[in-house]
Amino acid sequence: MEKWQEKALSPQRYGLVAIVFHWLLAVAILSAFGFGLFLVNLPLSPLKIQLINLHKWAGITILLASLLRLLWRFAHRPPPLPDAIQKKMPAWQKRVHHMTHGLMYLLFFLVPLAGWAYSSAKGYPVVFLGIVPLPDLVGKNDELAQFFKEVHKLGAFSLIGLVVLHVLGVVKHHFIDRDRLLGRMLPWA
Repeated sequence: MEKWQEKALSPQRYGLVAIVFHWLLAVAILSAFGFGLFLVNLPLSPLKIQLINLHKWAGITILLASLLRLLWRFAHRPPPLPDAIQKKMPAWQKRVHHMTHGLMYLLFFLVPLAGWAYSSAKGYPVVFLGIVPLPDLVGKNDELAQFFKEVHKLGAFSLIGLVVLHVLGVVKHHFIDRDRLLGRMLPWA
């Protein structure tokens, strides 16, 4: 077995599948968020409609990947924090750590589902990859569409805020605490 695979299988590290899900979702979520911000300012045109469909495909992909990641996590418990870190970490940081992860998982599902529901309420179909028509989550309703639009937007910004908090925690552990916690999620560490 190659050296990087052995490290990925260490009981102190996340497994390779968990690492791939983590980084795949990180890139997908940040990309979909940035792309969504870009789309908001475009004037209505056939190109904008095509780009909105790409954004929807990204959202459905994130939803599916999140479901697979959650199923994987239920079947493969994450490694516990190393004892040295557990002993040094104040209780409030442990609560923030767990709360941040829990809320991120919730938003992995809420944001794309709210976007899908928004499209349904506006009467715009969601056709995954331009091939697979997905069912409407709700009937056409302008008031409901506005509600789901706001949930999608607020959820997306909240998710990015939690991602920033997560990254700040990683930076603190890596550069201030120097406890090598980041290495548990890097494939090459």
